[in-house]
Amino acid sequence: MNPRFESLVAAVQANCHVTDARHARGMTLCTYLLEMREFYRWEQRAAPTAALPRAEVGEWISGREALWAEFEDAEYRRLPLAGGFVDPFDAQTVNRTLVPNGFVYGAGVGRFGKPQFFVGALEREEWREGVRILVTRDEFARDLAPSPGALREGTIYVRLEALQRVLWEKAEAWAVKRQDGALMAALDAHGFNADAAGALASMTRAEGETVILHELGEYRAAQALGPDWERMLAGLSSRRAELFVRAARDHLADCTTTLPALLDRDAGASLHFWFANLDGMRRELFPAMPRAYDSWCGGDGGRALRAAANAGAGHWRSVCADVLAIAHAGGEIDQGIESLAAGDSVRL
Repeated sequence: MNPRFESLVAAVQANCHVTDARHARGMTLCTYLLEMREFYRWEQRAAPTAALPRAEVGEWISGREALWAEFEDAEYRRLPLAGGFVDPFDAQTVNRTLVPNGFVYGAGVGRFGKPQFFVGALEREEWREGVRILVTRDEFARDLAPSPGALREGTIYVRLEALQRVLWEKAEAWAVKRQDGALMAALDAHGFNADAAGALASMTRAEGETVILHELGEYRAAQALGPDWERMLAGLSSRRAELFVRAARDHLADCTTTLPALLDRDAGASLHFWFANLDGMRRELFPAMPRAYDSWCGGDGGRALRAAANAGAGHWRSVCADVLAIAHAGGEIDQGIESLAAGDSVRL
């Protein structure tokens, strides 16, 4: 890395320390420890499949928490570019310099108001439906619990290194109990038992495409819902309300785009993996989908899945419209959304 790029990476990593210092405590203890293990792997440049020295990881976690204590009250740093300093959330300006040189910068606000930042090497740039897609591989700066995909200001960011680590976490957890189900079916489809490393590479390629499909669905949903949706989401203070509105739009994106495309392509392994990730509130809200999955596994050729996706496209569009109506009405928006989420009418 040249000195100018090193300075940029150092500033981005400092901002990652700030956001982690302010938000890492919001995780459950189990999630926190799992994410810290993977963060250690990334920082040590260890392969996802590498065994970790428990004592060293424990010491590293203690050191990282001490470092965060120094950053908790710090301000986010402006980023150094050739023409001066840039706001750390102005990814478009930064990428006008980085992308032609083979790098990508990402910045935005994720779940529960946590800012996220990263710098990665550009794998490829493409366009679909007028949407710019930037796919990255090796990352030089990142925060705790990175999202493998994001749609920000009309650009889709796909982070293959982050995705690979998420996939390995799931595969590693499955290997402990080896339970039947969607995850086992997805792993079997990639030959995980015979060649774990090869299966991980294959899964990363396949699920990178699924991430793109989902974010294209998010883009279509954003076009339909308008800018008021993001303003509403940014103003929520209730975690349950936020989880609900994110789940509703995720379902809208997947029913209109992701699932139809995977069915059209007969992408069986990716369909298994989609259902392996259908958990929490998303599963609670859409009981028709697991039933349709059972029918697909039973050999119905995808008829039940297509029917569920078609029904879901209209249903979740209506639910999102109800959410916006609550936001437009004013008053206790979080409370209104929580009341909507508790009703039977939102479930499909």
